[in-house]
Amino acid sequence: MNDLSISIEPGLGVRGAVVTYGSRGRLTTAVAGVDLDVTPGQILALLGPSGCGKSSLLRAIAGLEPLAAGQVAWDGEALSSVPVHRRGFGLMFQDGQLFGHRDVAGNVAYGLRGTEFGSSRSSQEERVAQMLDLVGLAGYERRTITTLSGGQAQRVALARALAPSPRLLLLDEPLSSLDRGLREELSAELGRVLRAAGTTALYVTHDHDEAFTVADRVGVMIAGSLVRLATPGELWNEPGSAEVARFLGFQVLPDGDSHVLVRPGGLQVVEPAEAGATSDGEVTGEVRGGVVISSRFRRGEREVVVDAEGWGEVVALASTHAEVETGARVQLLRHPDR
Repeated sequence: MNDLSISIEPGLGVRGAVVTYGSRGRLTTAVAGVDLDVTPGQILALLGPSGCGKSSLLRAIAGLEPLAAGQVAWDGEALSSVPVHRRGFGLMFQDGQLFGHRDVAGNVAYGLRGTEFGSSRSSQEERVAQMLDLVGLAGYERRTITTLSGGQAQRVALARALAPSPRLLLLDEPLSSLDRGLREELSAELGRVLRAAGTTALYVTHDHDEAFTVADRVGVMIAGSLVRLATPGELWNEPGSAEVARFLGFQVLPDGDSHVLVRPGGLQVVEPAEAGATSDGEVTGEVRGGVVISSRFRRGEREVVVDAEGWGEVVALASTHAEVETGARVQLLRHPDR
């Protein structure tokens, strides 16, 4: 393993991390030399498409996957020889991995033995009650796991992960098995809980909204590399590259020798008389003609795929009451503020 300089800053320090799978001659590189820091009390989300290496990096930090090169450290101390159970890190996965033979209290109390909260039965019960109250499940101690909803089960899993007060909590797609509405609700709640507990966390997800809701900083991974690291606001306003912009849902339109990034909803199908003009005739955005390829009703809006002049295939929004037929010619307005 490479002898790399590790940051002496407090918290998590990752330098030159490489994770590979397979045998010699047929190696696949999942993580390709990532540098990363997470300071105490910070929540950092690793965001990226499936197969980008984000979960492999999290597992390597936990000690569940070996590093082919690079180093992981906490407070400047290298962890290469420290086993998983001695790193002081908590883990939470998408299925929660709760114990069906234990009730809620038994699940949350698991792992408290040997910690400051496990010295006596009364201290364990007090800690369990604190954690259940924190995640909004006060009074659920005696409930069996099979009687819980999916959202309640994930709250119990979070309480269990937080109960030993880990110095770093690693969360791997913790909400991905839930439906969208519940995922949106719990992502906001999860961010609140982590901040209320003062937890340092590394949060892996493929969902943009989830990452932006939960995290203080967001790192975008593409093909094993960390290509952008910024606050949610900075990342949204400056994706940094066309590749990152496309992943975030922007449309990348040609504009002479450069490109224009258009945020979701930035293209709209308009009537010819309305195209790009206000009541006083001022142009309010760029207008292009095009031909409708297809349309669909999605999440309360009508999305229209259009072969636009000079732009190629783009997605625009139309009135939900509009009759948009395949093959019809339409006018598209690009809003300048998007």
